[in-house]
Amino acid sequence: MAVPVIDLSKLQGSERAATMAEIGSACEEWGFFQLVNHDIPLDLLDRVKKVCSECYKMEREEGFKDSKAVQLLNDLIDSGEACKTLDDLDWEDVFILQDDNQWPSNPLQFKETMKEYRLELKKLAEKMLNILEDNLGLSQGYIKQTFSGNGSHNPFFGTKVSHYPPCPRPDRVGGLRNHTDAGGLILLFQDDKVGGLQVLKNGQWFDVQPLANTIVINIGDQIEVISNGRYKSALHRVLASANGNRRSIASFYNPALEAVIEPAVMSGGGKIEKAGYPRFVFGDYMEVYAKQKFMDKEQRFQSVGIN
Repeated sequence: MAVPVIDLSKLQGSERAATMAEIGSACEEWGFFQLVNHDIPLDLLDRVKKVCSECYKMEREEGFKDSKAVQLLNDLIDSGEACKTLDDLDWEDVFILQDDNQWPSNPLQFKETMKEYRLELKKLAEKMLNILEDNLGLSQGYIKQTFSGNGSHNPFFGTKVSHYPPCPRPDRVGGLRNHTDAGGLILLFQDDKVGGLQVLKNGQWFDVQPLANTIVINIGDQIEVISNGRYKSALHRVLASANGNRRSIASFYNPALEAVIEPAVMSGGGKIEKAGYPRFVFGDYMEVYAKQKFMDKEQRFQSVGIN
């Protein structure tokens, strides 16, 4: 058993129905899948790898050496406590790219390359949302309309650039703790050499294998709600590694903070089935998520709700 790998180009021919079914099954059974032939130019992906790796070396690497994670792990090793682990932090260097925040200035090609990449990823995200809508029996554009607060706001689109540097004691600290993603649809361009990403299915952890030039798709909590639980956001984690500096570039297509999220209305006008989730404002959910990211998502759903 392995995380599904789906050829998106097959949507254009006689295998469209089978490919749509593959995507639907992956969303229902895994909450994770990998896309090949996704139409993002391979030369662009090569440039993204290059500028992100150079950015880490030029602007981030020295700072990570002085980070809380490094300091606490060194203290733990020095203490001689053989069985203790660091369960409340991550061995990760991270920064966020949005349209309106400050971006790294090095290398010189970083801004131009990542701007181009984000445009391509946003197009792919909206294409995938249309596919999910078709599979769920929703009208075309339903999810984007919901995420935009019925057109009053722009959906949020952010890109998280992470590196997981070599860790001297990966048995004592994780790369990124178990969690589900709060938002809508996540599109990940992960390292094609250094592994570590795992997804939980039926109580067992499975590797999301590094495959060159693939985009990993995973379902966020808000798609779970809109689908009324038909599609599940899956717990996932990143293991720290003693070897290699794992690069991870995750883009998040999320609702606007003002958007109201609830189980979807089908094209015919009726609810998919009895609502299994509350109706809530996404910004309220994010306030809870900020405090409970690494706790059970069911607790978060129970903490929000409006009439």
